Amino acid sequence: MTAAGKIPLSVVIIAQNEEDHIVACLESAACAAECVVVDGGSTDRTVELAQKMGAKVVERPFDGFIPQKNAAIDAASFDWVLSLDSDERLSAELVESIRTLFANDAEPTLAGYFMARISFHLGRWIRHGGWYPDRKLRLIDRRRGRWAGRKVHEKIELDGPIGVLEGDLIHYPYRDYQHHLTKMDSYTTLASELLYEERRKWPRVRMFVQPPLQFLKSYLLRRGFLDGAAGFTLACLSARYEWLRYSKLARLYAGGKV
Repeated sequence: MTAAGKIPLSVVIIAQNEEDHIVACLESAACAAECVVVDGGSTDRTVELAQKMGAKVVERPFDGFIPQKNAAIDAASFDWVLSLDSDERLSAELVESIRTLFANDAEPTLAGYFMARISFHLGRWIRHGGWYPDRKLRLIDRRRGRWAGRKVHEKIELDGPIGVLEGDLIHYPYRDYQHHLTKMDSYTTLASELLYEERRKWPRVRMFVQPPLQFLKSYLLRRGFLDGAAGFTLACLSARYEWLRYSKLARLYAGGKV
């Protein structure tokens, strides 16, 4: 049984030092019968705030995104789970789409559902340059799927047909430009290590060829120019990402550290 008006599913969230985001994330998910927060060792008020919001909090040392997200799924009380990041919010339209799936005490007919994700960054909603619709598979029957993959490429592997929901998943990925650079440094380190494990060749060639190609792809082919100055900045940052991951890969091959 669920409380009146609540959707019979568990929203599961992994978090670590997300006191600036966790309340708004949980507020947007108030439609769900249960919210589960798996905290990876926060030193701020994340756990306290999540508990005040009525979430079920599980404290678990962070050992990677995939095991952490699967631990969140395992901690859920319902078989239908909606996986969110702390910096994401459910839009009103998306909530109604999910509610429709469970109308009249029915279960969704498919194994899982994609949803479009839209990001707010550099003072505007980013709709081009490959940033939107950025579809994510987040609502699943956990009896038919789990998180899998490697390092920066985690994804849900699902056994069964998948649908697409109306409405956007709202994303606030960065506090500001500097936060974007900090995150990029972290992710390119993980990406270069993965490339090294795969023995990817020609890093010094790629570090000069890939960045301009990526800029053109983001800014022209994917029409990033339609997002104005933000689109140009993001195309440059996309090129910087390629430069960093291949220059770090070259360092790894040279016996250095990243």
